[in-house]
Amino acid sequence: MNEFIFYPKSPNDIAKELVEKIKRQRKLLKFSQIQLAAKSGVSLGSIKRFESKYEISLNSLIKILIALNLEKDFENLFTQKIYNSIDEVING
Repeated sequence: MNEFIFYPKSPNDIAKELVEKIKRQRKLLKFSQIQLAAKSGVSLGSIKRFESKYEISLNSLIKILIALNLEKDFENLFTQKIYNSIDEVING
Protein backbone atom coordinates (compact mmCIF):
# COMPACT_ATOMS: atom_id res chain seq x y z
CA MET A 1 0.00 0.00 0.00
CA ASN A 2 1.38 3.38 -0.98
CA GLU A 3 1.16 6.04 1.63
CA PHE A 4 1.57 9.67 0.74
CA ILE A 5 2.80 12.03 3.36
CA PHE A 6 1.88 15.64 2.83
CA TYR A 7 4.25 18.19 4.27
CA PRO A 8 2.82 21.67 4.03
CA LYS A 9 5.22 24.47 3.32
CA SER A 10 6.62 26.20 6.33
CA PRO A 11 6.29 29.96 6.76
CA ASN A 12 10.01 30.20 5.96
CA ASP A 13 9.54 28.23 2.72
CA ILE A 14 6.72 30.54 1.65
CA ALA A 15 8.74 33.64 2.57
CA LYS A 16 11.73 32.34 0.60
CA GLU A 17 9.59 31.78 -2.51
CA LEU A 18 8.07 35.24 -2.18
CA VAL A 19 11.49 36.87 -1.83
CA GLU A 20 12.82 34.95 -4.84
CA LYS A 21 9.92 36.15 -7.00
CA ILE A 22 10.31 39.75 -5.88
CA LYS A 23 14.08 39.64 -6.32
CA ARG A 24 13.62 38.17 -9.82
CA GLN A 25 11.32 41.06 -10.72
CA ARG A 26 13.82 43.58 -9.31
CA LYS A 27 16.57 42.12 -11.47
CA LEU A 28 14.28 41.90 -14.51
CA LEU A 29 13.69 45.64 -14.18
CA LYS A 30 17.46 46.06 -13.76
CA PHE A 31 17.10 47.71 -10.34
CA SER A 32 19.91 47.44 -7.85
CA GLN A 33 18.94 47.24 -4.20
CA ILE A 34 19.95 50.90 -3.90
CA GLN A 35 17.69 51.89 -6.80
CA LEU A 36 14.79 49.92 -5.35
CA ALA A 37 15.29 51.63 -2.00
CA ALA A 38 15.17 55.05 -3.68
CA LYS A 39 12.13 54.20 -5.80
CA SER A 40 10.16 52.52 -3.01
CA GLY A 41 11.09 54.72 -0.07
CA VAL A 42 12.16 51.62 1.88
CA SER A 43 15.59 51.78 3.48
CA LEU A 44 18.44 49.89 1.88
CA GLY A 45 18.93 47.99 5.14
CA SER A 46 15.32 46.82 5.09
CA ILE A 47 15.65 45.62 1.50
CA LYS A 48 18.86 43.75 2.30
CA ARG A 49 17.26 42.15 5.37
CA PHE A 50 14.20 41.19 3.31
CA GLU A 51 16.26 39.53 0.59
CA SER A 52 18.56 37.70 3.01
CA LYS A 53 16.47 36.96 6.11
CA TYR A 54 12.95 37.25 4.64
CA GLU A 55 11.96 39.85 7.24
CA ILE A 56 10.06 43.05 6.41
CA SER A 57 7.09 45.07 7.62
CA LEU A 58 3.87 44.78 5.67
CA ASN A 59 3.98 48.49 4.83
CA SER A 60 7.50 48.19 3.41
CA LEU A 61 6.55 45.07 1.45
CA ILE A 62 3.66 46.92 -0.16
CA LYS A 63 5.94 49.86 -1.07
CA ILE A 64 8.36 47.43 -2.74
CA LEU A 65 5.54 45.72 -4.63
CA ILE A 66 4.29 49.07 -5.92
CA ALA A 67 7.81 50.09 -6.99
CA LEU A 68 8.15 46.81 -8.91
CA ASN A 69 4.65 47.01 -10.43
CA LEU A 70 3.56 43.90 -8.51
CA GLU A 71 0.75 45.38 -6.42
CA LYS A 72 -1.96 43.76 -8.56
CA ASP A 73 -0.42 40.34 -7.91
CA PHE A 74 -0.64 41.06 -4.18
CA GLU A 75 -4.25 42.23 -4.45
CA ASN A 76 -5.13 39.07 -6.37
CA LEU A 77 -4.04 36.92 -3.43
CA PHE A 78 -7.20 37.90 -1.65
CA THR A 79 -9.79 38.01 -4.39
CA GLN A 80 -12.46 35.39 -4.22
CA LYS A 81 -14.29 34.28 -7.28
CA ILE A 82 -18.03 34.86 -7.11
CA TYR A 83 -20.02 31.91 -8.38
CA ASN A 84 -23.48 32.34 -9.85
CA SER A 85 -24.49 28.69 -9.74
CA ILE A 86 -23.50 25.34 -8.29
CA ASP A 87 -22.42 24.29 -11.78
CA GLU A 88 -19.79 27.04 -11.79
CA VAL A 89 -18.50 25.80 -8.44
CA ILE A 90 -18.26 22.22 -9.68
CA ASN A 91 -16.78 23.05 -13.07
CA GLY A 92 -14.47 25.76 -11.80
